[in-house]
Amino acid sequence: MVSGNAFWFEAFMSLTGKRRRTVRTVAGVLVAVGFVGLVVYRSLHTGGYRCEVCVTFNGRQACRVVEGGTEAEARAGAVNNACAVLAAGVTETLACERTVPDYLKCQPTE
Repeated sequence: MVSGNAFWFEAFMSLTGKRRRTVRTVAGVLVAVGFVGLVVYRSLHTGGYRCEVCVTFNGRQACRVVEGGTEAEARAGAVNNACAVLAAGVTETLACERTVPDYLKCQPTE
């Protein structure tokens, strides 16, 4: 008698060339559909908190809204997105992210 993994290997290897390609194609399509489904689900169900932030840096202001799993993640993401518009380069971006936001409102999403 053949063990579990060896059984599936032998069963796969006994298939003819055309059937083997069909099995591989179906397996590949199932994996791709599963991956796309996971990406869509994670994109649409960020959940947690929604933060709206307005930051002024170098005389310019930008406001962004971000959803995140925790309040800290949502706040940091919103500040980071706002500073991406306002700052040029690593040094300015770090300085902008340390700026106290002009407006900050976070609330749980439903």
